Amino acid sequence: MPRLNDVNCTDLADAIRLGCRTMESVFNADDDDIPFFSSVVLPHAELRFCDCHSEAHVPGRHLNALLTAEDIVGVAVEEDAVAKHRRAALFSYGGTRPLPLNRQEIGGALVNFCPHNLREGFHALYALARFRGDDEACALAKRSVATILDLWSAEHGWRTEQIEAAGLRLQAYRGFIHGEGRMLGPLVKLYRTTGSDGTLELLLVCVDKACREFFFADGSFDAQRFQTRHIHSITSVLSSLAQAAELLQDASLMARVHAFYQNGLWAMRDALGWSPEAIGQEDSDHGESNITGDILETTLILGRHGYTPAYEDAERILRGHLLPSQLRDTSFIVEPDNPDGCDGLRDMAARHRGAFGFPAPYGHVSVGKGRKAVSFNMDIVGGTVASLCEAYAAVVTEEPAGHRLNLLFDAETDAVRVRSPYTHDVLHIDVKKSGPLHIRIPSWLDREDISVSGAPREPLWRDDTVLLPDCKPGDGIVLRFPLKEETITLSGDLHIQPIRVRLQGDAVVAMDNFGADLTYFPEDV
Repeated sequence: MPRLNDVNCTDLADAIRLGCRTMESVFNADDDDIPFFSSVVLPHAELRFCDCHSEAHVPGRHLNALLTAEDIVGVAVEEDAVAKHRRAALFSYGGTRPLPLNRQEIGGALVNFCPHNLREGFHALYALARFRGDDEACALAKRSVATILDLWSAEHGWRTEQIEAAGLRLQAYRGFIHGEGRMLGPLVKLYRTTGSDGTLELLLVCVDKACREFFFADGSFDAQRFQTRHIHSITSVLSSLAQAAELLQDASLMARVHAFYQNGLWAMRDALGWSPEAIGQEDSDHGESNITGDILETTLILGRHGYTPAYEDAERILRGHLLPSQLRDTSFIVEPDNPDGCDGLRDMAARHRGAFGFPAPYGHVSVGKGRKAVSFNMDIVGGTVASLCEAYAAVVTEEPAGHRLNLLFDAETDAVRVRSPYTHDVLHIDVKKSGPLHIRIPSWLDREDISVSGAPREPLWRDDTVLLPDCKPGDGIVLRFPLKEETITLSGDLHIQPIRVRLQGDAVVAMDNFGADLTYFPEDV
């Protein structure tokens, strides 16, 4: 009998806090507390070292997520965990060149350089520089930027002879999108933090190459042009271009991002934001949560730059897929025999609670071939939690025209306290700061379905927004409306077969699961 793994979360802050606890328990006591990368929980449970991504990859994902959660959500992060991730990140830069490097085996030298990890290396250094005022990380980031500008060019690629002369091996290189292009997002964040000319130069080089060779103005996608099957690389560059457009105040670049979002992105996502792990993946509904996280971050940036329907996409992504896919019920994980006391076999259920991994739309286990294993690689936890932090910051925003409620989640800022219609009977907003209040109305609601009470004046309606002027502290505004039910079908173009989904508002209440185990929702579609 399939099991319903249904401890699903509707609270963004709670999901973020739980994910942070996972990232604080990922260190390998048998490897000087370098974090694990690989994870499997079925058919057996184990955490493992990776010769490409342990020290060069995981600390950056986790530092970015932990310190962003502390800053945006107020999560009390464990300083010991931050210190361990910092030490691992700086260790990875301790080879013959200031690049994020990895060992071939535990105890070995830093010899593997995978350009794929430039993104994560800069995420570590940026987070330490911004949130901890870490001068060593800031100086190291500047040296690393200078080294990349010396060893790599957009036209000719890497100077492999100089890399090999330094005793390094260029590892798993699969082109710009899989490699250097991914570092664009953290370079944007790093430039906002340091204002370094070299950082600006490198990010502009990446923007130009990404637009000239890959992300065309028509928004098209061609697998041969992108030169990678790794979808997370494609979507991380997309979200990075959105960040760059925001930094540069470049409307044409933002329009290019929107064009791909509207067109090419549908070759790799469904209506809930689920994506397969790889282009051309066959006979499996195996996904990857931080791909969905990239898509989510892109929608949030587009939403705040005038493409407001993207906020509704963000809400459905969060409620329909990303939050349900967090591992919260770990009762199915069997603790392995561990006679030698190996740290990679210790406390598997507790250390995985709060993780994100490779979900199907309907559950932790995909139907189809080759997916009897269930895994939650530890880097994915960091990537997804960082994206959830961006969503938390976007629920209520303060803008020149007033306060804006973009996502219908429980939230509290210095301006308003919001109680969501998904967790209460109505949408209730307690005003704490004077000013106009703009509330996004989902497209599945008609104006006549909504009643407004407690507002100081008659509401003004504009497109997908209701505006309440002259709000003042003490106003308790209530919007009553039904969470309408509808059934949609996720196309068989990406899935093994079409998947029927019953929605209530933007939340899933039932979904086909084809007899898969560890599902998120009942199947009574």
